[in-house]
Parts: sequence; C-alpha cells; structure tokens
Amino acid sequence: MLDDGFQYLRLKHRMDIVLVDRTNPFDNGYVLPRGLLRESVKHLSRASFIFITKSTGDGSPELRARIRELNAHAEITECRHSPRYLQDVFTGARHPLEFLQGKKIAALSGIAAPRGFEETLERLGGELVYRKRFADHHRYRPQEILDVLNAARDRGADLVLTTEKDAVRLPLVDRRDLPILYLRVQIELLSGAEDFDALISRICFK
Repeated sequence: MLDDGFQYLRLKHRMDIVLVDRTNPFDNGYVLPRGLLRESVKHLSRASFIFITKSTGDGSPELRARIRELNAHAEITECRHSPRYLQDVFTGARHPLEFLQGKKIAALSGIAAPRGFEETLERLGGELVYRKRFADHHRYRPQEILDVLNAARDRGADLVLTTEKDAVRLPLVDRRDLPILYLRVQIELLSGAEDFDALISRICFK
C-alpha cells in the first residue's frame, strides 16, 4: 500500500483509492503551486474507490453528483474522523474525551487543514486560547516546541493539544509545566463499508 501513489503512473496499480474532503473537495480547481491539487480533477476518472471524508452523514448528494460526472464506475463511501481519547505525547498517559471540558487549550498542528482539528477541540468542550499552525509535514525543532509552550502558558492554557500525525514528529523537550497531549481519532465508515471490505478481500485473498 502506497500513500500519495495515485499520480505515480509508472506503478502497476491494482486499486486506486482517492480521498475527497467534503469541506474543500477540489480547492480552486488548480494543481500545485496555484492550487492544492496534485493533478487535474478530470483524472479522478482513474479511481477505483472514492472516500468522501469529514462527512456529516447527510449523503453529500451534490458532491456525489459532481464525483459521478468525473467517474461513473468507482464505488463511493463516506467516512468521518471519530475522536476516541487523549494521550500524553511523552508519558503515554491516556485521558477520556471529557477531560477537555472547560479546559483552556493551545492547539498545535502541522497539517494541511487545521481548522477541522481546532473545531473538533471546541466541540469536545475545550476553549482555544492559542493556535499555532505550521505547514503540512513540518519537521519540528525543539526551540519551536519551547516557544509554543511559552506562548501557551502566557495565554493561560491548561495544556497543549496536537494531532496524532504531529505527535510522532515532536522532539523531546525538557519541559513538563504544561502537558502536551494528542487527540486519537479513528476513521468511521458511514456508508459503503461492505463494498469496501469486498474490494479489499478480492485483492488480499485472490
């Protein structure tokens, strides 16, 4: 399984899975660097299976119709990020989601679309008092983490919260005055789960 392999045409593809973000499905329609797309929208026609991510469970009829204009054969399923628990980046201690209620939070992220992460923290009952956004795939330096901790403390934060993707890239720092936690999420399929399982089975057990 290869991440970001859709546009690598020299590969012998057995199945192409494409994720389409419901909140910003095709950006401005342009490829990098003018837009966020890796290749033209019309190439969605090559996809074998399409996931509509960040779904609200309403079926996304307009987006489905647009996808069908670009690809008449791919199976389409919907999914969302479902928060599970909080975990301390350095100690491994776990906390239930209710731990965030009433807490003042500093949000730290280096992902493509941080707004959804920050909104999730607020839905879980946290109050965002500081946001620090780095570029997607950012390689953190220890001083950057110390700067975030200082800014969070100055704004009265109870903790720093980051994503699971960012947590594995954080360097160890010798500061424990504010805990740094990450939000553990799990992908929840809202539709099309049986079709996807069948497709995987055809490949894995063929």
